[in-house]
Amino acid sequence: MAFTALFFAVLYLPIAVVVLFSFNSSKSLAVFHGFSTRWYHAFFQDAELTGSVVTSLEIGAVAMIGSVVLGVLLGVGLVRSRARIGKLANVIMLVPLITPEIITGVASLLLFKAVDLRPSLATVMIAETTFSISYVTVILRSRIAEVNPEIEDAAMDLGASRWQAFRSATLPLLWPTIAATALLVFTMVFDDFVLAFFTTGVTPQPISVRIYSAIRFGIQPTINAVGTLMLGGSILLIVLALVLPRLFGRRGHGRNLFGG
Repeated sequence: MAFTALFFAVLYLPIAVVVLFSFNSSKSLAVFHGFSTRWYHAFFQDAELTGSVVTSLEIGAVAMIGSVVLGVLLGVGLVRSRARIGKLANVIMLVPLITPEIITGVASLLLFKAVDLRPSLATVMIAETTFSISYVTVILRSRIAEVNPEIEDAAMDLGASRWQAFRSATLPLLWPTIAATALLVFTMVFDDFVLAFFTTGVTPQPISVRIYSAIRFGIQPTINAVGTLMLGGSILLIVLALVLPRLFGRRGHGRNLFGG
């Protein structure tokens, strides 16, 4: 019990300190002089920091949409494929999950240099989307495997094409998992540092890279405010990722009960 308490104290006390001093009325990072929101006002008035947040939101949105679309298609293909290459592809999809992210970042940088792509917002989006596909595919693959393919066969017997059968019969069953996975991907990409650091350009920079650049010259109280806002946003997205599947499930169960 004492070891567990010590573990959580070491894990969460530094985060609590960051949150506390984001409301400090002075610039001190050691003594709390009083409650104030001045550093939050300073953050919203800082064009560079707010611009970096917008950039991270854009990267997260693009990576989320791109990886989910490709991950769903890839997941369906891997589950439904009967060829031997399908089993090999299932193993290959696990490789990015166990590869150190710094290796992925260096490899992405070398690839972009090889094809003469200068680090920019586009290269970050490409790298983050590619990296996230494996997470989406692995998560959705297990859910797709649970869906009875005979549902699509029944829809095609009624005159639907294969795409129409997938869209109307299988896809609605996957929406809860898709929504949760999309939120988790957005959360990971939004505050990702390693991959963004190796693939971003001089400007615009994601907020994680901007914070790293700023703390090299000393931690400013504004950074505490940014970190607190990022923490709050990440917690909110994780809660939504946990709640949405249950919400969709209840609605689906209600429709089944009442014939909707």
